[in-house]
Amino acid sequence: SPPTPEGTAMKKALFAAHVAGFLFATQVFAQAYPTKPVKILVGFAAGGPTDVIARVIAQDMSVSLGQSVIVENRPGANAIIATEAVARSAADGYTLLFSSLSLLVNAILLEDKVKYDPFKDFAPISNAALLPMVVVTSPETGLNSMQDLIARAKARSGELSYGTSGHAGSSHLAGAMLENMTGTKMINVPFKGNAPALAEVMAGRVTFMFYPIIGIADQVAGKKLKVLSVGTTARHADFPAVPTMAEAGFAGLEETAPWVGMLAPAGTPPAIVARLSEDMRKSLGRPETRERMRSLGAVTVADTSAEFAAFLKKDHERWARVIKASGVKPE
Repeated sequence: SPPTPEGTAMKKALFAAHVAGFLFATQVFAQAYPTKPVKILVGFAAGGPTDVIARVIAQDMSVSLGQSVIVENRPGANAIIATEAVARSAADGYTLLFSSLSLLVNAILLEDKVKYDPFKDFAPISNAALLPMVVVTSPETGLNSMQDLIARAKARSGELSYGTSGHAGSSHLAGAMLENMTGTKMINVPFKGNAPALAEVMAGRVTFMFYPIIGIADQVAGKKLKVLSVGTTARHADFPAVPTMAEAGFAGLEETAPWVGMLAPAGTPPAIVARLSEDMRKSLGRPETRERMRSLGAVTVADTSAEFAAFLKKDHERWARVIKASGVKPE
C-alpha cells in the first residue's frame, strides 16, 4: 500500500534525527580533538625543502593544538610510500600528510600502480607555500651561466649529470624539460629527496640540479654552491645578479615550481579539517613564521581547504601538460 503522509513524515523526522545525532557526535569529537600527539608524514629525507617547512609549521601547531605535532620522515618511491600510508590511515586527524607535487605526478605517471587517488583518498587542509626552483652547481665545475651549462652538455653529450629528488619529482621534470628544450642528452641521478642530491652536487660528483629556492643562501655565501638561474618571474632578492630562467632564454621552466601542503585522509571529520586548516594558516600568518619562510625562499600561500582543493585540480592539469612536454615516462 502507498505510504501515508504520517508515515512519510515519521521517516523524515527519523532521518533528520539521525543526521542531527551524527553531526552532534562529530562536533563533540572535533571539540575534544586532539587528545594525543599528531603525526605528519613526509615522503622525503630529513633536511629537504618539504621536511624543513613541515617542521616549521609543526612547531607552531604543537602550541596551538596543545599536543605534540611530530614530523616523521618516510622516504622512498618519490613519496609514494608515505602517501599510501596516510591514504590507508584512520580518518581521525592524527595521521596527516605533508606533501608536494609528487601527490599528483605519481598518480599521472603511475595511474594503474599507485594505491591511492589524489582526490578521492585525501581531504586537503591547506597549501603552505610555493618553492621556485634555482639551477645550482658547484663552483668547481667552472660553469658560470645556463649558456655555459648547455654548451658543455652539447660538447659532452651523455656525460653531464643532474641530481633529482627521485623519478618524476620536480627536479627530474625540470631537467627533462631542459633536455627537450635544448636537444641535449644528460644523466638523471635520482636520490631519496632533494637534500642528498644537493650534497652530491656540492661535492662535485653530480654536475647540477634544479633545487627549490630554499635554505641554500649559506652554501652560496660559503662558495659551496653557485646559482646559474632562478625560476621566479622577476629576479630574486637573495640573488639579484642571477638571471631568471626566462632571461637566460628558458622561459617555461618556471612552471616546474613545486608546492608543499597538508592533507588528511578522506573522511576526516570536516570540523577537524577546519581546525587544522585554521591553525596551519595561523602559523603561516605569524610574523616570525613568515620571515622564516621568506628566509627559506618560499612563497607563502596559506589558503583554505576549499581553495587548496581547487588548486589541486588545476595543478593536476598543469603537471599533465609538463609531463607530456618533458617526455618523462614511468620507471
